[in-house]
Amino acid sequence: MNRAPLKRSKILHMALMGASDPSSEAEASEEKPFLLRALQIALVVSLYWITSISMVFLNKYLLDSPSLQLNTPIFVTFYQCLVTTLLCKGLSTLAACCPGAVDFPTLRLDLRVARSILPLSVVFIGMITFNNLCLKYVGVAFYNVGRSLTTVFNVLLSYLLLKQTTSFYALLTCSIIIGGFWLGVDQEEAEGTLSWTGTLFGILASLCVSLNAIYTKKVLPAVDGSIWRLTFYNNVNACVLFLPLLLLLGELQALCHFAQLGSAHFWGMMTLGGLFGFAIGYVTGLQIKFTSPLTHNVSGTAKACAQTVLAVLYYEETKSFLWWTSNMMVLGGSSAYTWVRGWEMKKIQEDPSPKEDEKSSLGV
Repeated sequence: MNRAPLKRSKILHMALMGASDPSSEAEASEEKPFLLRALQIALVVSLYWITSISMVFLNKYLLDSPSLQLNTPIFVTFYQCLVTTLLCKGLSTLAACCPGAVDFPTLRLDLRVARSILPLSVVFIGMITFNNLCLKYVGVAFYNVGRSLTTVFNVLLSYLLLKQTTSFYALLTCSIIIGGFWLGVDQEEAEGTLSWTGTLFGILASLCVSLNAIYTKKVLPAVDGSIWRLTFYNNVNACVLFLPLLLLLGELQALCHFAQLGSAHFWGMMTLGGLFGFAIGYVTGLQIKFTSPLTHNVSGTAKACAQTVLAVLYYEETKSFLWWTSNMMVLGGSSAYTWVRGWEMKKIQEDPSPKEDEKSSLGV
């Protein structure tokens, strides 16, 4: 079956709104027994939750642990990119040596491709760096609220870049998210735990997540549509670009004076953090494959709620009613936005616009 190529504006719209090509989903769906499919979905969602939550808590330990006292957030991020790069190359070599045993694309470093992906890599570096810096300065419990404006930036960028208007109901859900964000900031300040630096990094991380979705769709053709090739080139570029930052910020010198530099436990935790960083990309794609992009967003929202509760319990924190209200507003607004977008997409598919009908009848 021939499929019409997607226009760039539609690709960017899909990236911003979290939509996927419905025809590809229909082709990928297979008839399976209900219990088997339910079990597969439960396992995949559980794997995503465990990987994502574990990575956040581990990164918090590496970035801001009183027992570790390691003040090198850029080096932690650089090392995780290095681990991901080596894992990608290792799996590619293994797939070449044992065809059929491992399904992984062949990876060869092409400097022309690396240069073409450089704009995305800059955004990617901003995304992972600001994420880690936000986590360094704010608590795990506030981490999701601090980075909650991604949906708002998606709507804003869809208007600025694509001239796409957003429905009233979608804007209403965004206003709930913004209200929850500001209430959360107010309650953190009231409790004396607010970090304006961490909050700013959270806002920048949200912006970079939205930009990363746009540029990912734009540069995928350069790597033949392979997410793993894109991951490899992104992390190679990141490793190179991080080196001057490590020198300029004096983190290499600080690392030389780090008391636990020769500790096997420290390097084990660092490597485990890199493994989680590599695994989260895989399990995210796996969850989308076995469910849908919209279900993935709902799962991510529920995971954020569980992560917040676990953080409050683990760190033995006491939060006010309004603080919990801010979290519920952010999570509820994000879930409502996902539902509204899904409803609007379904309505468009079922009731095509008169212009589209007219074009199809004229053979355009």
